[in-house]
This record gives sequence, structure tokens and C-alpha cells, in this order.
Amino acid sequence: MPQITALYAAPLILLFLLLTLRVMALRFPKQVMIGTGGDPALERAARVQANFAEYVPLFLVALLAAELCGAAPWTLHTAGIAMVLGRLCHAAGVSRAPDILALRGLGMVLTLGALVAAAAMALMAGLR
Repeated sequence: MPQITALYAAPLILLFLLLTLRVMALRFPKQVMIGTGGDPALERAARVQANFAEYVPLFLVALLAAELCGAAPWTLHTAGIAMVLGRLCHAAGVSRAPDILALRGLGMVLTLGALVAAAAMALMAGLR
């Protein structure tokens, strides 16, 4: 059973739902159902959500593959924690205008590091 992947999938999904609700909350009062209508706050919220959606699914697939192939639990947890923290930092850093560059940068470093780690673990576990 892929319990470690499930442990990190749950908070990541909850964060995605929060980001989605924020986009929805900005869309309805402005009556913008497609795109951002040129609204800077909606553009920013939509990009935070889209950026999340671009990275997290690939990470979870790689983490799951690594776990199913027998990667060491501590490596899976390290990557999972990095991804959760990375996505939180990125969302906090980009959600404000102007960006909080330190949080945005840290978020991307953690996100990309977690993604590389998960891919490497999946590859190494798959080659065994």
C-alpha cells in the first residue's frame, strides 16, 4: 500500500482546493467565467493555481512509482515535505502584489528539488 504517497497527496489536494476556491471567489463577483478579464488579482490567483497544477501531479506520480518500487521511506518523506512546503511558500509568495520574492524563490527551489528527487527515486527504484 502506498501510504507515504497518500500522506502527501492529501494536504496537496487540500491546498489545491483552497487555491481553486480563491479563484472561484474572485471570478463570481467580477462575472469572469473564462480567463481573467484583465483583473490583476484574478490573474495572480489563477496563475498560482495553474502553477500548482503544473507541478504537483507529476510529483505525485513519480513519488507513487518510487514508493511502489521500494524507495526508502525517509527519501519519500523528504521529497513529500519539500513539495508541500514548496507549494505553500510559492503560493504565499506569488499571491501578493508585489511578489514576496524570497518566498516565491524558496517555493520554486523546494518544488523543483522535490520533483527531481522523486524522479530520481523512481528511476533508481525502477532500475533495481
